[in-house]
Amino acid sequence: MSRTLVIFRRELSGYFSTPVAYVFLVVFLILSGVFCWHFGSFYTNDRADLSAFFFYHPIVYLALIPALTMRLWSEERRSGTIESLLTLPVSMGEAVLGKFLAAWVFTAVALALTITEWITVSYLGDPDHGVIVAAYVGSFLMAGGFLAVGSCLSALTKNQVIAFVLSLITILVLIMSGYPMVLDVLPDWTPTIVVDALRSLSSWTHYQQIARGVLDLRDILYFVSLIAVALFANAIVVDLKKAA
Repeated sequence: MSRTLVIFRRELSGYFSTPVAYVFLVVFLILSGVFCWHFGSFYTNDRADLSAFFFYHPIVYLALIPALTMRLWSEERRSGTIESLLTLPVSMGEAVLGKFLAAWVFTAVALALTITEWITVSYLGDPDHGVIVAAYVGSFLMAGGFLAVGSCLSALTKNQVIAFVLSLITILVLIMSGYPMVLDVLPDWTPTIVVDALRSLSSWTHYQQIARGVLDLRDILYFVSLIAVALFANAIVVDLKKAA
C-alpha cells in the first residue's frame, strides 16, 4: 500500500503542476452550472432540488473523463518514462491502482467544488438532502467506473488523441445502452432477455437509480465490478506492452 501511495502522490501532484488540471476544474464547474440552472430549467420548475444537476452528470463525464484519462498511460509510453516507472520496486497492480486513485481523487475534488450548488438550493428551498447525498455517491462511483475504463484504454496506445476517442466511444456505449430512447428503437422481436441485459450493463441505468435516492447494493456492485474488471484489464495490457 505504501508503494501505491507513492505512485498516487506522484500522479496527483502531476495534475496540479500543469494548467490542464485547472482548466478541467473550471470547465467542469461551468458545465455543471449550465446544465443545472439553464438546461435544467431550475427557476421555471419551481422546485428546489438538484435532479437536473445530477441528470446531466453522465454527459459532463462523457466530455471530460476521456480528456483526463487519455494521458495516464499514453503519455508514459510516448515519452518513454513507462520503462523507468516499471523498473521501480512496485508491482503492476500497484502502479495501475496508484494512477487510478490519483485520477479518482482529482475528480472527487472537482465534484466537491460543486457543493455551492447544494448550498444555493438549500438557501432557495428545502431539498431532500438524503437524495442529494445518494446522488453524489452515485456520481462518484460512476466517475470511478469511467476513469478505470479510460485508464485501460489509455494503455493501449501511445497516441493521446486515439486514447481520447476510444474512451469517448466506450463511455458513450456504456451510457447509451440503457438509455430509454435507444431501447425504444430496438425491433419488437428483440428478446426481452437481450433488452434486460443491455439495461443492466448500462451505467446510465444504475446511476439514475442511485440518483433517485435508492442505494441498491446491485447498483453499487455494478460500479465496483466495472472498476475492478477495468483495472485488472489495465494491468494485463500494461504487462503485455512491457513484454513487447
